[in-house]
Amino acid sequence: MISIIQTRILSTCSRLLLTQEVLSQTYNNGRRSFHRDITSNQTFSLNSIYSLTTKSSIQSTFAKRNVASLGKTQGRLVILGSGWAGYKLIQDIDTKHYEVIVVSPRNYFVFTPLLASSSVGTLEFRCILEPVRKYSPKIQFYQAYADNIDLKQKIIHCTSNLERSKDKFLLNYDTLVIAVGANSNTFGIKGVGENALFLKDVSDARRIRQRVIECFEHASQPNITKQEAFGLLHFAVVGGGPTGIEFSAELHDFITEDMARLYPNLINLVTMTVYDIAPQILGSFDQSLREFATKKFTRKGIKIRTGRRVKEVSERKLIVEEDGEVPYGMLVWATGLTDNPLTRSMSNQVVKDQSAKRLLTDGFLRVLDKKIFQPIDNVYALGDCASIQDYDLPATAQVANQKAVYLRNVLTQIAKNGSIINIKPFKFFNLGSMAYIGKKEAVIDMTPVSNKAKESGRLAWIFWRSAYFTMTVSLRNKMLIPMYWVLTWLFGRDISRF
Repeated sequence: MISIIQTRILSTCSRLLLTQEVLSQTYNNGRRSFHRDITSNQTFSLNSIYSLTTKSSIQSTFAKRNVASLGKTQGRLVILGSGWAGYKLIQDIDTKHYEVIVVSPRNYFVFTPLLASSSVGTLEFRCILEPVRKYSPKIQFYQAYADNIDLKQKIIHCTSNLERSKDKFLLNYDTLVIAVGANSNTFGIKGVGENALFLKDVSDARRIRQRVIECFEHASQPNITKQEAFGLLHFAVVGGGPTGIEFSAELHDFITEDMARLYPNLINLVTMTVYDIAPQILGSFDQSLREFATKKFTRKGIKIRTGRRVKEVSERKLIVEEDGEVPYGMLVWATGLTDNPLTRSMSNQVVKDQSAKRLLTDGFLRVLDKKIFQPIDNVYALGDCASIQDYDLPATAQVANQKAVYLRNVLTQIAKNGSIINIKPFKFFNLGSMAYIGKKEAVIDMTPVSNKAKESGRLAWIFWRSAYFTMTVSLRNKMLIPMYWVLTWLFGRDISRF
């Protein structure tokens, strides 16, 4: 009798488990149908999703809040971009209330303050990368470009950024965060896009390292004249801001510490020049720090040409309005930002700043509608692609990072209380600026915090390295970065060209 009862209990339990498994599979199929890539002539149908399950509670929830995801009170949150703003938001976002989807053409975050170091081999590329997928398994990621956005229908048109696939698909959203960054600004100067190198991504850093080594190898060929070698070994940098100055300093270290040892006959032919349209380099820094950096660069033999206008760039010549034709071996363009194709495509839907390059938002980072000049519900923009109305801030990693932290708090408040009544508008707290100027020296300007908080020289360099070391995200990179610093100090930089 007991065995019969046990058998019946087991049979009943098996049927219940099978039923639960079928319902669970049906439920998951319903969720997957929302993530299926669709072409532009297809639309989402909620009725087809309802038919997949008999749970009336799910149906009533959809009808009540009209969201694009199951089981999340705030629906689907789509984040466009994996730069400073996007990645910081991914780290801290509340996945209990939001179904988070990230769309970015690259599947990693770049720690840009150390990008110049990686371009000359002081650090290896992977030391400054953080994979998007690795950080949180609860976040879905699509490696794709966001081509344009239909704000009325809440649909994003995307194109895959994969080697053999350029498929197009659509994504609907309930909350949208635009953090796509900005592109380098060539100012419409002929030949810049085709002949200059930039410093925005790891791929740029790789090309720079290859080009530096190629210039030395080419200049060492027996058929190259001395005049030709002078041109090949002239390294020009356009841009006297922190990016251009730090790269120039890193390149000077690389040439004097490593290339001079390997190419002793060529080192006296090497020249470096920094061009900038401004009257001084590091224009955002304190005057005394600008003068200190200028004096150090001059002593190292780096020419500083301020107040210069570049008119045209050819394959091996730079045409400067004040200096005429200047031959070069490598040109790095490190000045100015402009809008990328996505923000450019939104010009007829949203308000932009006076330069017409960045999306204009209110104090709560909500994008402004162009027709009524009012915030668009649940559409936010931050980072280099956005600017706050009547509160213009520089396009820096520091600003993007603070905006991401603020928006995280806003979205959490909305999930808990349904409003942002108790939240104050965004306010930027300027922590200052730092720049490496070569030979283990740096300049630090923290005068926005305290008038006397500025430093230059070796102590500033120690602070510069310590600050960026602590800012790196993962424990893995916190171990790799000092390891490569030590390896570079002991054995020099890698000069392999691959």
